[in-house]
Amino acid sequence: MSGIKKLAGQTLWYGVSSIFARFLNYLLTPYLTLKLSGSGFGEMSLVYAAIPFLNTLFLFGVETAYFRYVQKDEYKNEIYNTLSISIFTSTLSLCALLMIFNKSFAHLISIQDHPEYVTLSAFIIAFDALSALPFARLRHEGRPMKFAFVRVSGIILNIGIIYFFLSVCPRLLEKNPNSPLLLIYNKDFGVGYILLANVIQSFYQLVVLKKELFAFDWKFNFPMWKEVMLYALPLAIAGFAGMINETFDRIMLGWWAPVQSVQAARFEVGTYSACYKLSILITLFIQAFRMGAEPFFFKQSQQDDAPRTYARVMKFFVITITLMFLVVALYLDIWKHFIQNEAMWKGLTVVPILLFANMFLGIYYNLSIWYKLSQKTSAGAWITFIGAGITLLINALFIPRFSYMACAWATFFCYGIMMAVSYVWGQKKYPIPYATKKLCAYMVIVAILYFIHHAVIGWWPNVWVNFTLATLLTLGYLVFILRVERKEFSRLPYVGKLIYKII
Repeated sequence: MSGIKKLAGQTLWYGVSSIFARFLNYLLTPYLTLKLSGSGFGEMSLVYAAIPFLNTLFLFGVETAYFRYVQKDEYKNEIYNTLSISIFTSTLSLCALLMIFNKSFAHLISIQDHPEYVTLSAFIIAFDALSALPFARLRHEGRPMKFAFVRVSGIILNIGIIYFFLSVCPRLLEKNPNSPLLLIYNKDFGVGYILLANVIQSFYQLVVLKKELFAFDWKFNFPMWKEVMLYALPLAIAGFAGMINETFDRIMLGWWAPVQSVQAARFEVGTYSACYKLSILITLFIQAFRMGAEPFFFKQSQQDDAPRTYARVMKFFVITITLMFLVVALYLDIWKHFIQNEAMWKGLTVVPILLFANMFLGIYYNLSIWYKLSQKTSAGAWITFIGAGITLLINALFIPRFSYMACAWATFFCYGIMMAVSYVWGQKKYPIPYATKKLCAYMVIVAILYFIHHAVIGWWPNVWVNFTLATLLTLGYLVFILRVERKEFSRLPYVGKLIYKII
């Protein structure tokens, strides 16, 4: 239980900071869907769909490699030096190439009118790449307070700058058309100001992390670097393929949406992207969990009861995300107001599909520990390639007919199959006693509860019936879980005793 408590503590610290930071960022969605046109929001979404691909290329899996090799006594004093020099060199080179070929890249992602967006993105990616290893060092050394401060303060700065350019400047210029603000403000720059705010945020984080950033000696261990890169290569390839699964559907939608104009295609991208963000709770929890879980899993691997601990972690994880599914899917008529452009509400049908897809993804991240611990990182690459193939095939075949609905179902089948393949393969190579049947039953139950709610509301479309039924179904599932897992929950400190008395 001490291992679980430690992971919970780390997930809380890293999770609160990451969730709060990303939640603040997600809170920009209603504001941006209000301030930008539908096509403008789609244009922004296309840029932010491309950035993760380049982030993966710049980072090349060094974070996971760092966590793996810093555990080894013969490497722990040199790994940070070597990887820091490697990232500095690759980042400067790749950033220069991206800026030189910005027009070609802009055309590739359907924003050919704005190559300057690519230049701004190059700075964002470069600064984020340089700060990745310092952030990883903070996580490894167990310094969540600084980690949280940098993350949250950076997001607050970002939001302030966006608000200044999109709200304050237009209001001041309306009062004084000859204001000196005209020197720094252009009302047609739009999405560019969002990217500029991100550049400033990323640079700020780098400045605050300067102590960790430069905490290395210019000593490069080439044999060690070669070994680490061989370990990281499959992870980098898997990460790149993973970005196909995660964001490439927006780019494909921009290419092939069944509409008559570029502006209409961008509106389709904007609608899908805005609705995708309604899977916020599950995706935020997954990211927070990964922040704490990755270093925890590597350290826990040295314990005799590691497989049993991993199985218990999975159980609590699935229980949490199934509850989150119900909270979002059953109360969608509340969550939809997160999108301020009502024309985009037509895309809400994708939300339950994407919520389930992200549940599969979270489970897959838990399962992936088997190939990271057993030095079989190539397995991760193969699994992710399978997912990427499914994503590309379904989207290519069905986007021209079904638009973003094809993207949603492609995501669902991609992550579902990746989860299944990883489980079957992992149990052969690194057996872990997961409560598989029980966890599958929990997911089936929440799916049935959603369909019951959907059917009743379709037959009786009343607001009070909607929310009353949603609340009863959610509370009923929670009570069911607490009773079935009574023994498990009763072992938890503080909360467990309270639950034990209640049930």
